[in-house]
Amino acid sequence: MSMNVKQVVLDQHIEITPDVAGGKPRIAGHRITVQNIVIWHEWMGFSADEIATEYDLALSEVYAALTYYYDHRAEIDASIRADDAFLEELGQMTPSKLPERLRV
Repeated sequence: MSMNVKQVVLDQHIEITPDVAGGKPRIAGHRITVQNIVIWHEWMGFSADEIATEYDLALSEVYAALTYYYDHRAEIDASIRADDAFLEELGQMTPSKLPERLRV
């Protein structure tokens, strides 16, 4: 597949809009990001079929997201790490009140 044909296929399925999903690459017409697909597939072990079924996506959309990921792996992995660090920091700044409530 030539680079131009590949890019056209990805452009049909993946879009980046600065004011949607924080500007992260996402499935066209959805708020589901490439990062979401990667986490579900690579980290949580869901198959492409399971993701497509669960989130009402075409299988081609899921594979386009994975293709985009493999073409931009360092960038997406860095984004995942940054999000994880942000959530960790947020959790430290706002500790859970659950342990306190359980003592009552």
